[in-house]
Amino acid sequence: MTRSTLRITIIGLNYVPEPTGNAPYTASLAEGLAAKGHVVNVITGYPHYPEWKPKDGYTGWTRREILDGVKVKRLRHHIPRSPNTAQRMHMELSFGLRLMCSRWGHPDVVLVVSPALFSSGLGILRARLSPNRPAIGIWVQDIYSRGVVETGVGGRRLGELMGRIEAWILRSADGVVAIHERFQKYIVGSLGVPSTSTRVIRNWTHLPFAQVARDDEMRAKLGWTADDIIVLHAGNMGQKQGLENVVATARLAAERHSKVRFVLMGDGNQRKSLEEEAQGVQKVDFIDPLPGNEFQQALAAADVLLVNERPGVKDMAVPSKLTSYFSAGVPVVAATDEGSVTASEIETSGGGIRVDAGDPEALLDALEHLSSDPNRSRQLARNGLEFRQVTLSKTNAIAHYDEFLSSLASARGR
Repeated sequence: MTRSTLRITIIGLNYVPEPTGNAPYTASLAEGLAAKGHVVNVITGYPHYPEWKPKDGYTGWTRREILDGVKVKRLRHHIPRSPNTAQRMHMELSFGLRLMCSRWGHPDVVLVVSPALFSSGLGILRARLSPNRPAIGIWVQDIYSRGVVETGVGGRRLGELMGRIEAWILRSADGVVAIHERFQKYIVGSLGVPSTSTRVIRNWTHLPFAQVARDDEMRAKLGWTADDIIVLHAGNMGQKQGLENVVATARLAAERHSKVRFVLMGDGNQRKSLEEEAQGVQKVDFIDPLPGNEFQQALAAADVLLVNERPGVKDMAVPSKLTSYFSAGVPVVAATDEGSVTASEIETSGGGIRVDAGDPEALLDALEHLSSDPNRSRQLARNGLEFRQVTLSKTNAIAHYDEFLSSLASARGR
């Protein structure tokens, strides 16, 4: 083993084959670090997201796999049927307790992925108590405490409690990576993490470039006509997304006899209630998640890609779908609060337009205006592709993580 080769253990509740959320990034990072010659091990949970049920074929108390050159150890944990705050905490703690009792080997550096916050905390505690004390980094994908408040699942007091816990966990690591400058500002300014131990490394797109021309063959396969203005929302259907706004906009589109047609592709704990709410609404369809190439083909076949957030969601997360959207050669419309992280990303990329969250009329107006202006649509799509190439480069991101983890290990003499 050369001096530059590290034994790296990545710990996160989610991993492939989960198609959305943190899982694709964790897997992509593990594979990228392994390709650079590091010995990479992943300790993760059993796949369950976004359906919130165990994936078929994954049985047993512990499971070991080798996926694209990465050794993956899966620990069975509680999977809630109704993922409210208490049930999510139960899931995270059950995974965290399995982490505490599991064999890790002797890593030089451990990188934990948050969320899940509580299992991350237990993972950090286990690493700090280890006799060989590896270097510890934490990768912040969402601001957990802000999510409790902004999604409406908890009030101010619960948010403050979660903030204190989150601050303690982040300060317990040797280094913190945030995926956006706004996250870093909050982590330092509100959670009290030293700025010297934080850095920003953006998430990257894990999809190759798509063809810029509309994919008519895929449109036909999905039953979309040439006259339809297809507005596609891909990914999780949860509280944060506030997709009731899309159903209301689809109802308005039907009343106007608009050509706009919404497609919600994916799964999540709100899908069933959304389908019930959308009964009888002709302008909205639901389709299951699509695998790999078909997913990208569906994005490229749409006329507009939609990000929708419930009012009040501002600081908790950067929608992971944006990294895929900007690869599709399709303009983006974001229904989100002014000043939100998502709004900032749309403005910075130049790849889309923003309308207020929770305003069906404003959303439908924006979609109809954009569909009537093909030159603007093409320019937004080009901007998104350029942003993807320059800012969301996987090669650059993996190189930054390689340097980050190496610096943590070096600081501890590993």
